[in-house]
Amino acid sequence: MSPRWSFFSLVALGACGGSQTQIAIAPAPAPTTIATLVGPLCENGQTCTCRDPSAPGDGGAGTAPEGLKRFEIKVGPASNALWITLDDMVLYKSEQRADECFYVDLRPGPHRLGLRGHQDHGLSAAMTVREYGPAAQSWYDSVHFECGSPGVCSLDELATVKTEFAQVERGVHDKCGSVKVKGVSWDTGTAPDAMHPEDLAVSMTLQVYKFLPDKRHGDAACETHGD
Repeated sequence: MSPRWSFFSLVALGACGGSQTQIAIAPAPAPTTIATLVGPLCENGQTCTCRDPSAPGDGGAGTAPEGLKRFEIKVGPASNALWITLDDMVLYKSEQRADECFYVDLRPGPHRLGLRGHQDHGLSAAMTVREYGPAAQSWYDSVHFECGSPGVCSLDELATVKTEFAQVERGVHDKCGSVKVKGVSWDTGTAPDAMHPEDLAVSMTLQVYKFLPDKRHGDAACETHGD
């Protein structure tokens, strides 16, 4: 296991939702981004400007080369620092900014995705992953996770999140896209008041399929794609 993943000591989704088991999580990674960021909205390998969601097409994020797919990872909003891990990349949002966007290219296949947060007396956590489909010039909501955004994440809210994820048919959060979400799990670490954890580590796998989406997000004609 890579040292970048050392903070993930995870329990199964079915076991953690709503429970108040408290186990220690290793410290968060260094406060820096280590990633291959792509497209005209990114610079210096560290930061990207968020695209205008009302802009047509790719919104300035650009398109991926053949054989790859472009993804937007939005981190936050949250008042505390957050880390996203994607394969061997680390994407960091500091407490000085409410949210950050990052753009990366992924090949078809499985990709390990994680979210890590820490804040004394309770934290807020949110991430949204979107896939761009150039054929339809549309962004697809591959997965969204939030707890305490806005506010403070609670064990009760995490239990609700567990139920919501379990209700997503076959793990396909956007039926018009080409991504399936598998193996969602998390560890809440310690919660001194037995209600609001100070640490959160989330893990899941994004299964990116090879086919190219050809319908726009929200098109009623979209069907769930299997394995």
